[in-house]
Amino acid sequence: MVTQPRNRYRGGQVHRTPCQSVLLLVATDSHMTRTYSLLILLFVCCPAYTLSGTSLTFTGTVPSGTNNVQVVHLGLTQDVGVPSDDTISTVKIQDNAITTVKIQDDAVTSAKLANSLNITSGNSLTIDSGATITNNGTASGFGVAGTNSFAARITSELTIASNVDTKLTFDTEEFDYEGVFTSNTFTAPEAGKYIFSANMYCNANTTNAVRSAQLWIQKNGSDFHRLIWASGYYATEQPMTTTVLMDLALNDTVEVYVNVNRGTGSAYIEKGFFGGFRIQ
Repeated sequence: MVTQPRNRYRGGQVHRTPCQSVLLLVATDSHMTRTYSLLILLFVCCPAYTLSGTSLTFTGTVPSGTNNVQVVHLGLTQDVGVPSDDTISTVKIQDNAITTVKIQDDAVTSAKLANSLNITSGNSLTIDSGATITNNGTASGFGVAGTNSFAARITSELTIASNVDTKLTFDTEEFDYEGVFTSNTFTAPEAGKYIFSANMYCNANTTNAVRSAQLWIQKNGSDFHRLIWASGYYATEQPMTTTVLMDLALNDTVEVYVNVNRGTGSAYIEKGFFGGFRIQ
């Protein structure tokens, strides 16, 4: 506080009236590494006053007229340095203050991301063309119907021993997008519900020589579902078709077997099919 004289005119004479200067701190504001202070320097003439913190109260009558109170703003800065690690909490960051342009490229690593990602209703997650999603855990809520699909056929006549259980071999693979069908065996790439279809068209190459025919699905080397055709009348040829729904664990195997009895010698599979896919 500084007291200085001020000229006043009374009755044609100059009188010196004491004036005082008051330095008043009215606000501080911190922004990252600097603290900004707003100071007001007041030149107060004549009236009595009290000063408390950031409040200046006049207890006397301020003289009428102009230039009785002069205000000078002083903006001061104080460098408080770089904040220490873990000193700026979430509540200290203004909402929407950190935008994309404020984040350095490749600065956010996977270790900084939350363990879960919640996309709220009405929003979407877009995967660009050419990108790959790799799942090393449990997929929940994703559509799986139609995945793990394959199809194979017998297009050239297959000769097998008569009345002997025989695993079918397929000479043409129509598709196998995920590599689940190898060496005429389907191997489940993950646990789930699967549907399979198989058929075969057998003949004896001799009139009325087929005595019986069987077509079945094996799971992990054991019978799962077996169809048997037999009749008092021998047939020259016989088609058979089966469809099954299976609950498979990881790495369970599925294969197709047949048995065609024509008495002795060989039997013949003219056509055949085996295919399937995951439904759940």
